[in-house]
Amino acid sequence: MAASSRSAREAKRRIQQMEAKRELRRDQEKRRKRDNLIAAGAGAAAVLLAVVLQLTAFAGNPTEDEFAALEAGLTSPTDSPTPSAPATNGPNIPAPDTAAGKVFTGELALNGNVLGVEIDGTKAPQAAAVFKALTDEGFYNGSACHRLTTGETFALLQCGGASASADPDYTWGPLENTPADNIYPAGTIAVARSGDNAYGNGKQFFVVYKDTVIPADSAGGYTVVGKVTSGMEAVTAIAAAGIKPGSSASDGAPVQPVTIDSVSLK
Repeated sequence: MAASSRSAREAKRRIQQMEAKRELRRDQEKRRKRDNLIAAGAGAAAVLLAVVLQLTAFAGNPTEDEFAALEAGLTSPTDSPTPSAPATNGPNIPAPDTAAGKVFTGELALNGNVLGVEIDGTKAPQAAAVFKALTDEGFYNGSACHRLTTGETFALLQCGGASASADPDYTWGPLENTPADNIYPAGTIAVARSGDNAYGNGKQFFVVYKDTVIPADSAGGYTVVGKVTSGMEAVTAIAAAGIKPGSSASDGAPVQPVTIDSVSLK
């Protein structure tokens, strides 16, 4: 009788041990699934953050405060609405027929280094007319390239002013020669503009030094006005020097100050 009782207790103990092991395995499986979900969510959030920062930072040319707000919460620090775009260009914008059908060649000198450039009025007559007019009046001479991006697929040097601020009295459109695939090959010269505004082009432009992807916004892409034909190593050297501390890891003012010595077109 006593032996039978011991056997029953031993069997009960083994059953309890088996149940405890099964419960432990269930807990481990739950934790594994939960950790996988957290990791996946964090990865998706990181990708979303990168895309939003790229789109918003480039399209809107934000201030440092706005960029910091984007990094912190993906929102702008102000709720002010974006001004609506004009339907037509003002009288201070050159007519597209001054460049239509023409291809201008010339030089863009940065920090003493000369880049050969080509501005194509056959594909972007309005943009080429603006670039040629600003060049002829010497607007770009002595101006700064204030912005550098060093992302793996977002690599450009933005020029034509001391800051990202646009000239509200010099905006124009429409968009021309925008890439259907959102890819801007190395060497591309394109027009910077305000976000979601086909008439938000201005005086600033950017030079792409590595194949770059810029997703279109509600207005479309960015007008490709020309290309660099030689001397691109000067831009890649500027990029290699990096971005000033305090900026985003891949978007900010270049460590090496960049000045446009001169631009000439013929």
